[in-house]
Amino acid sequence: MKRLTIFLSAVLLLTSCAQMNSAYLLSGGSKVLQAATISDEQIQSYCAQYVQQLDAQSPVLPESSAYVKRVRNMTRNFTSVNGVPLNFQVYSTKDVNAFACADGSVRVYSGLLDVMTDDEVLGVIGHEIGHVAMKHSKKQFKQALLTSAVRDAVVSTGGTIAALSASQLGDLGEALMSAKYSRKQENEADDYGYAFLKEHGKNPWAMAMAFEELLYLSTGSASAGTQAAANSAVNEIFSDHPATESRIQRMSAKATADGYKRPSK
Repeated sequence: MKRLTIFLSAVLLLTSCAQMNSAYLLSGGSKVLQAATISDEQIQSYCAQYVQQLDAQSPVLPESSAYVKRVRNMTRNFTSVNGVPLNFQVYSTKDVNAFACADGSVRVYSGLLDVMTDDEVLGVIGHEIGHVAMKHSKKQFKQALLTSAVRDAVVSTGGTIAALSASQLGDLGEALMSAKYSRKQENEADDYGYAFLKEHGKNPWAMAMAFEELLYLSTGSASAGTQAAANSAVNEIFSDHPATESRIQRMSAKATADGYKRPSK
């Protein structure tokens, strides 16, 4: 749902070639062509380097944390997606967010855990993993490589994975934060999260209820303290997504058609 989004949701080619720097294309089109063929291994390695820096700069909670224990319990059966091992960490922050990356990194914010039930959090996690499973994250990360200053470092290695500097990783992060998932991709990830819940024996109504909670926070209906902590992050998550009300209606209709009853909180 955001921030590599990463993420962090790293994610599809959202910016056309026409939007790239025209002078660069004219003088270095061969570099762009070479970069366009970078391997999955390279993308996963660069993504891992980026997430490693994020983790180093973020308040990652220890294994002894109740938040981490909760996430470990919720995700104990989730080991990989498309053959890529999943790894989960929890950031201590009041922001209401989560993201997944092309290298299998999934980061959950404690603020999300504060406002949602386990099944609702799993719906959000399923949505984010959906971006990875359908290779949206890989494509977004690849696009960020192509449109950031990192592209020269990538193409100059001739297929060998480069060790990116802190400044290059920072530039890559800026490119990632400006990238957006398309509305089609968001709907696809919603469907994946819905199916993810069903597959793991959960009531898929949790997808609609998670969106309801995010809408509740973003519209100013929450308490002042919760609102101040969460509103900006929630608004950023949904600033370019399909209308939240439409997503709620869509997920609710699917759950009703599948014969599920809405659970009580």
